[in-house]
Amino acid sequence: MTAAITGAPGRGWRVALLVAMTLAAIVAAMLVPPIRQDLAYHAFADQRALLGVPHGLNVLSNIGFLLVGGWALARVSRAALPGWERAAGLVFAIGLLLTGLGSAWYHAAPSNATLVWDRLPLSALFPTVLAVAVGDRVRAAAGRALLAPLALGAVASVVWWHLTDDLRPYAVAQFLPMLLVPLMLVLLPGRRPAGPLVAGIALYAVGKLAEVADAGILAAVGLLSGHTLKHLLTAAAAALIVLWLAPPLSATRARSGRSATAPRPGARA
Repeated sequence: MTAAITGAPGRGWRVALLVAMTLAAIVAAMLVPPIRQDLAYHAFADQRALLGVPHGLNVLSNIGFLLVGGWALARVSRAALPGWERAAGLVFAIGLLLTGLGSAWYHAAPSNATLVWDRLPLSALFPTVLAVAVGDRVRAAAGRALLAPLALGAVASVVWWHLTDDLRPYAVAQFLPMLLVPLMLVLLPGRRPAGPLVAGIALYAVGKLAEVADAGILAAVGLLSGHTLKHLLTAAAAALIVLWLAPPLSATRARSGRSATAPRPGARA
């Protein structure tokens, strides 16, 4: 049964570990009290207007998402991908475009009411990457089946937060893929070169650290805040992830060729 799901002998315990971690995260989220949105989150360090735009750099730095999203849309549209993988790439590209617009809207007047428009498109990005990673590292049919539920579930988690002020489902939808995707890269082989995805995840992590150091970076640099830097780093990280979602055909073929000649996990030499 496990071999039928994973598509290769010796993979069963690896996939079982990923499933167990997913279930554990969901159960843990159900057991903790509701997580409310801290209103202090909206008090960003850089309050300066620029060119008549309130919170100027935090607003205008979202142009990076628009540029990367437009480039991603063109790249995915031209890439030689199976239908469901192209759909995933388009979801990611359109999500980046809408994130650029929604984040700019939010940062012009930060509040819970505007934050929802930032989080709605952003929420679908990492779950989409997770679905493609499952298709690449576990089984294509599994990734195809998970794409819509993961993306729509993530969007629903934002709606749930907006209606109830409970961030638990949103936290699971955002942070669980960040844990599962690197684990899949370590535990399971795939046909896509992992370099761009690893670099993208690492750059995104650096961006999150810059976000935490929002005021400190502004005080040290003066030109821009940690949150503005996070926008720029996250857009660059997204570009790297697009290179993984829509790799050059030659890179995919080379990887597939090496995988075909390499022994499967658990197989005897």
